[in-house]
Amino acid sequence: MTARRAAHCAMLTALAMIFGYVEALIPFGFGIPGIKLGLANLVIVLALYLLPVYQAAAIQVMRIALTSFLFGSLSMMLYSLAGGMLSLLVMGLMRKTKGFSIVGVSIAGGVSHNLGQLTVAVLVVQNLKVAFYFPALITAGLVTGGLIGMVAYRVKPVLDQMEL
Repeated sequence: MTARRAAHCAMLTALAMIFGYVEALIPFGFGIPGIKLGLANLVIVLALYLLPVYQAAAIQVMRIALTSFLFGSLSMMLYSLAGGMLSLLVMGLMRKTKGFSIVGVSIAGGVSHNLGQLTVAVLVVQNLKVAFYFPALITAGLVTGGLIGMVAYRVKPVLDQMEL
């Protein structure tokens, strides 16, 4: 990895952390606990299209670890890693097939992120009734993933010109 690429990865990690922090400051409630817009995921979606997948994964892991240590807890890290890594895996596979738009990839990422977090919740509380929350999480993942994907669709051409 070149110094330039390392600097880009560090910048994207910091940007994702800032987006996550700003999102935490915005009173944005759907009336359902745990549902967020996922502004930090905008950076990850764009990283999947601009960088090799392993670098997008490094950005995702660093963002989650640093944000959890600075602003959260170990349990937050557990849930975020489960959702974030499943999301990254699904988005990376969809991106590789080249049959999906950036919006479709982002939607799949939003839904799979929620699925990963819900899976951890079921394991932690050891109660399958938590899974009844999944329809609300699917809906939230579709909506927020779509919104993030539409923004990514508009921002990507600008970043392509910057030759990351």
